[in-house]
Amino acid sequence: MKIVSSQSLISKSTKPIHNWDWCEWNGLTYLTCSLFKDWQHGFFTRQFLGKPPSQLVKTLNPQAEVYRVKQVHGDRILTPSEITISTDSENKITYSEADSIITENPRQSIWVASADCTPVLIADLKTGRVSAIHSGWRGTAKEIVPKTISRLLAMGSKIENLIFALGPAIAGEVYQVEQKVAVEVVKTIVASDDTSNPEAILQSLKEIPLSPILEDPMPRKVRLDVRKIIYLQLEKLGVASENIAIAPYCTYQQSDQFFSYRRTKEKKVQWSGIVSK
Repeated sequence: MKIVSSQSLISKSTKPIHNWDWCEWNGLTYLTCSLFKDWQHGFFTRQFLGKPPSQLVKTLNPQAEVYRVKQVHGDRILTPSEITISTDSENKITYSEADSIITENPRQSIWVASADCTPVLIADLKTGRVSAIHSGWRGTAKEIVPKTISRLLAMGSKIENLIFALGPAIAGEVYQVEQKVAVEVVKTIVASDDTSNPEAILQSLKEIPLSPILEDPMPRKVRLDVRKIIYLQLEKLGVASENIAIAPYCTYQQSDQFFSYRRTKEKKVQWSGIVSK
């Protein structure tokens, strides 16, 4: 593995904190985050099409055990010991349904797949435990990231010891959704439970700095930035901004590196994985 280039997320209001580095393995490139420099991890690109986690783990740690799930846009969280694998009469493999995995022991690699949804990696600076989450708008509305944090805390983690990397996903500037969808997501970060006036709720969010809600020319439509919603969910829980990194890449706009279901309607994905310590 070698680093071939580096890019930082540059915010309009803050100086860049974390670098995102392009690394190379057998001529193929994948993305890593400097915040997670002490963990073997990667956000893989479309160049790795056809390579499952059992092969991708060779880029991180060939000795690590591999765990994945069947993703269903829900909020179920599993540990490796809770994941079951079955094979039918046609040798088709079925995995437990979930969208978040938390490791229990060292040298466990966990994986999630995404095409426009946000892959989220979490690491505990003290325990070495990690989590991998698939969080689209549905999972974000169901607060899968905060719920994963709650389970980590129940397992002995402390919020100040957790770091987060939000990988390549569709950017808000190109992600058009219905207002009712946006309200389902943003109600996780607003104080009021009253969703009877979606326009008012969305308008109030449009006015905050670096808003997760952008205007759309079509009626009853807005542009939604899911990664910013997740960031605000983390901020609401007391996570320090320096413990959160957001990849400066859009799966929809950067077709040379990433698959995007919204762009092509093809069911092709890229994997993201991390190994526990």
